[in-house]
Amino acid sequence: MEKNMVPVGLSNRHIHLSKEHLELLFGEGYELKKSKDLSQPGQYAAEEKVDVVGTKGTFKGIRILGPVRKETQVEISLADGFVLGVNPPISNSGNLIDSPGVKVVGPKGEIIIEKGVIAAARHIHMHTSDAENFGVVDKEVVSVKVEGKRGLVFDNVLIRVNKEYALEMHVDIEEGNAAGLKNGLMVELLK
Repeated sequence: MEKNMVPVGLSNRHIHLSKEHLELLFGEGYELKKSKDLSQPGQYAAEEKVDVVGTKGTFKGIRILGPVRKETQVEISLADGFVLGVNPPISNSGNLIDSPGVKVVGPKGEIIIEKGVIAAARHIHMHTSDAENFGVVDKEVVSVKVEGKRGLVFDNVLIRVNKEYALEMHVDIEEGNAAGLKNGLMVELLK
């Protein structure tokens, strides 16, 4: 693989649940069942799904990603926000400041989260060795060039470095479609 090339992973709408919220939605002591592993080590798509209800609309069957997290977080595209009737900030995962809330409905209960709905900012996960090879550091912001008929340059791409990460750029499905991207396609990191 060329030094400046990064594989892409498209992110569709999904939810991360806290342990407390998982139990309120699925029952006390409930554990997520893994459906398939994701590209990031230890992360997986769960078999379980929930409905997410906004002031204007509902998305049924939103996939839960595991494992459980400290806080519940719903990741949607900006267009999804119009359907739900919420205005999600473009935010880094885990940064829920000024984010709207929604109702989440599971098979055993429902919850209302006061905050937690975001449109995830585009970012690149990198292992520490990848960051060294690319000559970048954690929290650095770069641009990424996409070739092809719908080629473009994504600016404001956050680098996230951790010894547990695998190399992959994440964009939401909306951004990916605009650039003609597919999972696994290679893009060029620009400094």
